[in-house]
Amino acid sequence: MTTTEHFFWNNWRRTVLKLFVQGLLLMLVAMFAGRSFAAGPMTAVIPLSQAHAHNDYEHARPLLDALNEGFCSIEADIWLTNNQLLVAHDLADTKPGRTLQSLYLDPLRERIHQNGGHVYAKGVSCTLLIDVKSAAEPTYASLRQVLQKYSDILTTFTSTNIVTNALTVIISGNRAKNVMAAESLRYAAIDGRLADLETGASTSLIPLISDNWNQNFKWRGTGPLPENERKKLRQIVQRAHDQSRRIRFWAAPDNPAGWHELTLAGVDLISTDDLAGLAKFLHARTP
Repeated sequence: MTTTEHFFWNNWRRTVLKLFVQGLLLMLVAMFAGRSFAAGPMTAVIPLSQAHAHNDYEHARPLLDALNEGFCSIEADIWLTNNQLLVAHDLADTKPGRTLQSLYLDPLRERIHQNGGHVYAKGVSCTLLIDVKSAAEPTYASLRQVLQKYSDILTTFTSTNIVTNALTVIISGNRAKNVMAAESLRYAAIDGRLADLETGASTSLIPLISDNWNQNFKWRGTGPLPENERKKLRQIVQRAHDQSRRIRFWAAPDNPAGWHELTLAGVDLISTDDLAGLAKFLHARTP
Protein backbone atom coordinates (compact mmCIF):
# COMPACT_ATOMS: atom_id res chain seq x y z
CA MET A 1 0.00 0.00 0.00
CA THR A 2 1.39 3.37 -0.98
CA THR A 3 1.78 6.25 1.44
CA THR A 4 -1.16 8.02 -0.19
CA GLU A 5 -3.39 4.94 0.07
CA HIS A 6 -2.36 4.39 3.69
CA PHE A 7 -3.21 8.01 4.53
CA PHE A 8 -6.57 7.71 2.77
CA TRP A 9 -7.60 4.53 4.62
CA ASN A 10 -6.55 5.91 8.01
CA ASN A 11 -8.63 9.03 7.43
CA TRP A 12 -11.57 6.88 6.26
CA ARG A 13 -11.42 4.68 9.37
CA ARG A 14 -11.25 7.73 11.65
CA THR A 15 -14.24 9.30 9.89
CA VAL A 16 -16.30 6.10 10.12
CA LEU A 17 -15.42 5.72 13.80
CA LYS A 18 -16.31 9.37 14.49
CA LEU A 19 -19.67 9.02 12.72
CA PHE A 20 -20.39 5.79 14.61
CA VAL A 21 -19.69 7.42 17.98
CA GLN A 22 -21.79 10.46 17.06
CA GLY A 23 -24.64 8.22 15.97
CA LEU A 24 -24.43 6.20 19.17
CA LEU A 25 -24.51 9.36 21.28
CA LEU A 26 -27.50 10.71 19.36
CA MET A 27 -29.31 7.40 19.82
CA LEU A 28 -28.67 7.45 23.58
CA VAL A 29 -29.86 11.05 23.86
CA ALA A 30 -33.02 10.26 21.94
CA MET A 31 -33.64 7.15 24.03
CA PHE A 32 -33.33 8.99 27.33
CA ALA A 33 -35.32 11.97 26.07
CA GLY A 34 -38.23 9.67 25.27
CA ARG A 35 -38.01 7.74 28.49
CA SER A 36 -40.84 8.11 31.01
CA PHE A 37 -39.12 9.77 33.94
CA ALA A 38 -42.38 9.45 35.88
CA ALA A 39 -41.32 5.88 36.49
CA GLY A 40 -37.90 6.65 37.87
CA PRO A 41 -36.73 8.07 41.18
CA MET A 42 -36.52 11.86 41.40
CA THR A 43 -34.40 12.49 44.45
CA ALA A 44 -33.86 16.16 43.58
CA VAL A 45 -37.58 17.00 43.70
CA ILE A 46 -38.91 18.27 47.01
CA PRO A 47 -42.46 16.98 47.56
CA LEU A 48 -45.06 19.66 48.26
CA SER A 49 -47.80 18.17 50.43
CA GLN A 50 -50.19 21.12 49.91
CA ALA A 51 -49.89 21.28 46.12
CA HIS A 52 -52.87 19.96 44.14
CA ALA A 53 -52.73 19.88 40.33
CA HIS A 54 -56.18 20.77 39.04
CA ASN A 55 -57.15 19.18 35.70
CA ASP A 56 -53.65 17.76 35.44
CA TYR A 57 -54.42 16.05 32.12
CA GLU A 58 -54.80 19.45 30.40
CA HIS A 59 -51.11 20.24 30.92
CA ALA A 60 -48.49 19.63 28.25
CA ARG A 61 -47.32 16.43 29.92
CA PRO A 62 -50.06 14.93 32.10
CA LEU A 63 -48.69 13.66 35.42
CA LEU A 64 -45.06 14.44 34.53
CA ASP A 65 -45.45 18.20 34.85
CA ALA A 66 -47.00 17.83 38.31
CA LEU A 67 -44.43 15.30 39.50
CA ASN A 68 -41.54 17.39 38.25
CA GLU A 69 -42.79 20.26 40.43
CA GLY A 70 -43.23 18.02 43.49
CA PHE A 71 -47.04 18.00 43.61
CA CYS A 72 -48.41 15.43 46.05
CA SER A 73 -52.02 15.60 44.85
CA ILE A 74 -53.17 15.22 41.25
CA GLU A 75 -56.66 15.43 39.77
CA ALA A 76 -58.05 13.56 36.79
CA ASP A 77 -61.60 13.65 35.35
CA ILE A 78 -62.93 10.37 33.98
CA TRP A 79 -65.79 9.19 31.77
CA LEU A 80 -66.93 5.58 31.46
CA THR A 81 -67.08 5.17 27.69
CA ASN A 82 -67.24 1.82 25.85
CA ASN A 83 -66.05 0.07 29.02
CA GLN A 84 -63.01 2.34 29.25
CA LEU A 85 -62.24 4.96 31.89
CA LEU A 86 -61.23 7.82 29.60
CA VAL A 87 -59.63 10.99 30.93
CA ALA A 88 -61.10 14.34 29.85
CA HIS A 89 -63.11 17.22 31.28
CA ASP A 90 -65.81 16.97 28.60
CA LEU A 91 -67.16 13.83 26.97
CA ALA A 92 -66.54 15.30 23.52
CA ASP A 93 -62.82 15.51 24.31
CA THR A 94 -62.35 11.84 25.26
CA LYS A 95 -59.99 9.85 23.06
CA PRO A 96 -59.45 6.08 22.91
CA GLY A 97 -56.24 5.13 24.65
CA ARG A 98 -56.20 8.15 26.99
CA THR A 99 -57.29 6.00 29.89
CA LEU A 100 -56.86 6.41 33.62
CA GLN A 101 -54.51 3.45 33.54
CA SER A 102 -52.25 4.65 30.74
CA LEU A 103 -52.02 8.30 31.83
CA TYR A 104 -51.84 7.82 35.60
CA LEU A 105 -51.99 4.40 37.25
CA ASP A 106 -49.43 2.60 35.10
CA PRO A 107 -46.70 5.29 35.18
CA LEU A 108 -47.31 5.89 38.89
CA ARG A 109 -46.92 2.20 39.70
CA GLU A 110 -43.76 1.99 37.60
CA ARG A 111 -42.34 5.01 39.40
CA ILE A 112 -43.32 3.70 42.84
CA HIS A 113 -41.71 0.32 42.20
CA GLN A 114 -38.52 1.94 40.95
CA ASN A 115 -38.43 4.46 43.78
CA GLY A 116 -38.45 2.13 46.77
CA GLY A 117 -42.21 2.00 47.22
CA HIS A 118 -42.88 5.74 47.09
CA VAL A 119 -43.84 8.36 44.55
CA TYR A 120 -41.09 10.61 45.91
CA ALA A 121 -37.81 9.58 47.47
CA LYS A 122 -38.73 11.17 50.81
CA GLY A 123 -41.56 8.69 51.18
CA VAL A 124 -44.66 10.89 51.45
CA SER A 125 -47.99 9.39 50.40
CA CYS A 126 -49.62 11.05 47.40
CA THR A 127 -53.25 11.54 46.38
CA LEU A 128 -54.94 10.79 43.07
CA LEU A 129 -58.27 12.64 43.08
CA ILE A 130 -60.56 11.06 40.49
CA ASP A 131 -63.43 13.32 39.46
CA VAL A 132 -66.16 11.09 38.03
CA LYS A 133 -68.06 12.82 35.23
CA SER A 134 -70.25 9.93 34.03
CA ALA A 135 -72.96 8.15 36.02
CA ALA A 136 -71.78 7.41 39.55
CA GLU A 137 -72.55 3.74 40.14
CA PRO A 138 -71.60 2.15 36.79
CA THR A 139 -68.44 4.25 36.64
CA TYR A 140 -67.44 3.24 40.16
CA ALA A 141 -68.15 -0.44 39.41
CA SER A 142 -65.70 -0.26 36.52
CA LEU A 143 -63.23 1.84 38.49
CA ARG A 144 -63.22 -0.59 41.40
CA GLN A 145 -62.25 -3.46 39.10
CA VAL A 146 -59.41 -1.34 37.73
CA LEU A 147 -58.15 -0.25 41.15
CA GLN A 148 -58.03 -3.85 42.40
CA LYS A 149 -55.28 -4.48 39.85
CA TYR A 150 -53.17 -1.79 41.52
CA SER A 151 -53.69 -2.94 45.11
CA ASP A 152 -49.92 -3.21 45.62
CA ILE A 153 -49.57 0.60 45.57
CA LEU A 154 -52.95 1.81 46.86
CA THR A 155 -54.15 2.87 50.30
CA THR A 156 -56.97 0.62 51.52
CA PHE A 157 -60.03 1.54 53.54
CA THR A 158 -62.44 -0.38 55.77
CA SER A 159 -65.37 0.94 57.75
CA THR A 160 -63.05 1.91 60.60
CA ASN A 161 -59.48 1.79 59.36
CA ILE A 162 -57.11 3.29 56.80
CA VAL A 163 -53.91 1.50 55.74
CA THR A 164 -51.82 4.13 53.96
CA ASN A 165 -49.79 3.14 50.92
CA ALA A 166 -47.82 5.10 48.32
CA LEU A 167 -50.95 6.35 46.53
CA THR A 168 -54.34 7.27 48.00
CA VAL A 169 -57.30 7.40 45.61
CA ILE A 170 -60.23 9.68 46.46
CA ILE A 171 -63.42 9.83 44.39
CA SER A 172 -64.97 13.21 43.69
CA GLY A 173 -67.69 14.43 41.33
CA ASN A 174 -70.41 11.82 40.84
CA ARG A 175 -69.78 9.62 43.87
CA ALA A 176 -71.43 6.26 44.52
CA LYS A 177 -71.65 7.05 48.22
CA ASN A 178 -74.05 4.31 49.31
CA VAL A 179 -72.23 1.62 47.35
CA MET A 180 -68.85 2.64 48.72
CA ALA A 181 -70.12 2.95 52.29
CA ALA A 182 -71.43 -0.63 52.16
CA GLU A 183 -68.11 -2.16 51.08
CA SER A 184 -66.00 -3.98 53.65
CA LEU A 185 -62.78 -3.18 51.77
CA ARG A 186 -62.20 -0.27 49.42
CA TYR A 187 -59.31 0.99 47.29
CA ALA A 188 -60.71 4.52 47.33
CA ALA A 189 -62.44 6.96 49.66
CA ILE A 190 -64.98 9.72 49.10
CA ASP A 191 -64.35 13.42 48.63
CA GLY A 192 -66.93 15.02 50.94
CA ARG A 193 -68.55 18.43 51.00
CA LEU A 194 -68.86 20.98 53.82
CA ALA A 195 -72.26 19.56 54.72
CA ASP A 196 -70.55 16.25 55.53
CA LEU A 197 -68.86 17.91 58.50
CA GLU A 198 -72.28 17.75 60.18
CA THR A 199 -73.05 14.08 59.47
CA GLY A 200 -70.54 12.27 61.65
CA ALA A 201 -69.46 10.14 58.68
CA SER A 202 -66.42 7.94 59.24
CA THR A 203 -63.08 9.49 58.40
CA SER A 204 -62.18 6.26 56.62
CA LEU A 205 -65.10 6.90 54.26
CA ILE A 206 -64.66 10.69 53.90
CA PRO A 207 -61.07 11.69 54.70
CA LEU A 208 -61.18 14.81 52.52
CA ILE A 209 -63.68 17.69 52.39
CA SER A 210 -63.85 19.80 49.22
CA ASP A 211 -66.18 22.62 48.28
CA ASN A 212 -66.69 25.49 45.86
CA TRP A 213 -64.92 28.65 47.07
CA ASN A 214 -67.30 30.92 45.18
CA GLN A 215 -70.33 29.49 46.95
CA ASN A 216 -68.82 30.16 50.36
CA PHE A 217 -66.76 33.35 49.97
CA LYS A 218 -67.09 36.62 48.06
CA TRP A 219 -63.36 37.41 47.91
CA ARG A 220 -61.84 36.78 44.47
CA GLY A 221 -58.16 37.35 45.22
CA THR A 222 -57.99 41.11 44.65
CA GLY A 223 -57.32 43.40 47.59
CA PRO A 224 -57.29 42.18 51.19
CA LEU A 225 -59.42 39.26 52.31
CA PRO A 226 -62.24 40.68 54.49
CA GLU A 227 -61.71 39.83 58.13
CA ASN A 228 -65.10 38.14 58.48
CA GLU A 229 -64.27 35.83 55.57
CA ARG A 230 -60.79 35.13 56.95
CA LYS A 231 -62.41 34.13 60.25
CA LYS A 232 -64.97 31.95 58.48
CA LEU A 233 -62.25 30.21 56.48
CA ARG A 234 -60.22 29.40 59.57
CA GLN A 235 -63.30 28.11 61.39
CA ILE A 236 -64.07 25.75 58.50
CA VAL A 237 -60.50 24.49 58.42
CA GLN A 238 -60.45 23.98 62.17
CA ARG A 239 -63.72 22.05 62.08
CA ALA A 240 -62.38 19.72 59.40
CA HIS A 241 -59.12 19.20 61.28
CA ASP A 242 -60.99 18.51 64.52
CA GLN A 243 -62.53 15.57 62.66
CA SER A 244 -59.13 14.47 61.28
CA ARG A 245 -60.14 15.36 57.72
CA ARG A 246 -58.18 17.30 55.14
CA ILE A 247 -59.83 20.20 53.33
CA ARG A 248 -59.68 21.70 49.83
CA PHE A 249 -61.52 24.39 47.89
CA TRP A 250 -61.96 24.41 44.14
CA ALA A 251 -62.30 27.68 42.19
CA ALA A 252 -60.37 29.52 44.94
CA PRO A 253 -58.29 32.52 43.77
CA ASP A 254 -55.44 30.93 41.84
CA ASN A 255 -52.80 33.58 42.48
CA PRO A 256 -50.23 34.39 45.20
CA ALA A 257 -52.79 36.36 47.22
CA GLY A 258 -55.15 33.40 47.25
CA TRP A 259 -52.39 30.89 47.97
CA HIS A 260 -51.19 33.08 50.85
CA GLU A 261 -54.59 33.15 52.56
CA LEU A 262 -55.22 29.44 52.02
CA THR A 263 -51.82 28.57 53.42
CA LEU A 264 -52.21 30.84 56.46
CA ALA A 265 -55.59 29.27 57.21
CA GLY A 266 -54.13 25.77 57.09
CA VAL A 267 -55.98 24.53 53.99
CA ASP A 268 -54.48 21.13 53.25
CA LEU A 269 -54.67 21.05 49.45
CA ILE A 270 -54.24 24.20 47.36
CA SER A 271 -55.64 23.70 43.88
CA THR A 272 -53.92 25.34 40.92
CA ASP A 273 -53.53 25.36 37.16
CA ASP A 274 -50.25 27.30 37.55
CA LEU A 275 -48.00 24.44 38.63
CA ALA A 276 -44.69 26.29 38.48
CA GLY A 277 -46.14 29.39 40.16
CA LEU A 278 -47.58 27.52 43.15
CA ALA A 279 -44.44 25.41 43.49
CA LYS A 280 -42.28 28.53 43.59
CA PHE A 281 -44.61 30.12 46.16
CA LEU A 282 -44.56 27.08 48.46
CA HIS A 283 -40.81 26.62 48.18
CA ALA A 284 -40.33 30.27 49.18
CA ARG A 285 -42.35 29.64 52.35
CA THR A 286 -40.34 26.57 53.34
CA PRO A 287 -37.94 27.37 56.23
